[in-house]
Amino acid sequence: MFHYGKLALFVGGALFGSAGIKLLSSSDAKKVYTHATAAALRVKDSVMQTVTCVQENAADILAAAKDINEARAQQETVEDSSAGQAE
Repeated sequence: MFHYGKLALFVGGALFGSAGIKLLSSSDAKKVYTHATAAALRVKDSVMQTVTCVQENAADILAAAKDINEARAQQETVEDSSAGQAE
């Protein structure tokens, strides 16, 4: 009796799979896949534009931070040399 249950599940799965393949390969389903893929590509483009903007801003911030550190280092060098002359 238990074997018939397994066989019934197998046959049911095979039938469901066959119907699923026909459903998934229909022209309406292909249109849905095409539109979903197009939407995914639009999202990808939008995300890449955002990433590029963030990278540009990060590069600007890094350059400004380096400039600040260089100016600070020069100021410390001037203060150290003037402190050495005062002694």
